[in-house]
Amino acid sequence: MYFAQSNWFLTAKGKNFFKFNVFQRYIENFDWDKAITSLLQTLGSLVLVSLLFFIVNFVGKRLIRRGFESRKKSNNQHLSENRKATIFTLSQNIFHYAILFFYLYAVLSILGIPVGTLITGAGILSVALGLGAQGFVTDIVTGFFILLEEQFSVGEYVKLGAVQGTIHAIGLRTTQILGDDGTLHFVPNRSITIVSNFSRNDMRALIDIRVDPNKDINQMERIISQVNDRLTPQYSEITIPPQILGTVDPGNGTLVVRVTIYTKNGAQGSIQREFLAAYLAALSEAGFEIPAAPINLE
Repeated sequence: MYFAQSNWFLTAKGKNFFKFNVFQRYIENFDWDKAITSLLQTLGSLVLVSLLFFIVNFVGKRLIRRGFESRKKSNNQHLSENRKATIFTLSQNIFHYAILFFYLYAVLSILGIPVGTLITGAGILSVALGLGAQGFVTDIVTGFFILLEEQFSVGEYVKLGAVQGTIHAIGLRTTQILGDDGTLHFVPNRSITIVSNFSRNDMRALIDIRVDPNKDINQMERIISQVNDRLTPQYSEITIPPQILGTVDPGNGTLVVRVTIYTKNGAQGSIQREFLAAYLAALSEAGFEIPAAPINLE
């Protein structure tokens, strides 16, 4: 038993000594000068390539920005300001992704990684990754159709599903919407199915004022008409002057006098408030008592 343990100990010690001896000879025969030179060359190449792509990226984006600024100064009527801003954002994104792709390709080539083999291997894995990348491809295709059909542009007020706000940016994969409360929403392009654009046509300001049952409705309409004649010239945003549609039943068992005003996009809210305040002030001054919940704004 003692001899068996001794033999096992000597055998294990011999193996460890052999491994240490091989490692020591590897260290002694290693060409440190060549390794350090190769490392410095690789690091130098990476620094030069990074600097080159940084300069190309900086200069390219400056050229794109100057090109669009010159278009703005030329007052090109074929493209609106929002449309120019949208194309500018998309051009910046495409240029950024292209520079990033070529930069990664150059870095992998410097590191000695066979990029061609990786691309071939990626082709083999394409079936497995197809389902995962399907949404990404759908985002890009949908984004191009949104731009092609001019569904919306940067700066326009839209509603995309449950999200409503101003278009902040349009990218290849997502659309950014700045909500009314300041929240920035990132909406994948593939989820955009119904687009409600509030910035393309004139908007309607609808005002309902409940009728005072103790007063003459015709007198109420005359007072409203006088307010319209006084305020309308003060607002250049009004495209169609106020129209009194008469007495209307909104469906809740009450009668209202309905007024419609068409304005340029974005001005309907402020004009609603101004005209409503003037209506209430004039009617109260004339002795009208407006019932509770007199207002319905749409």
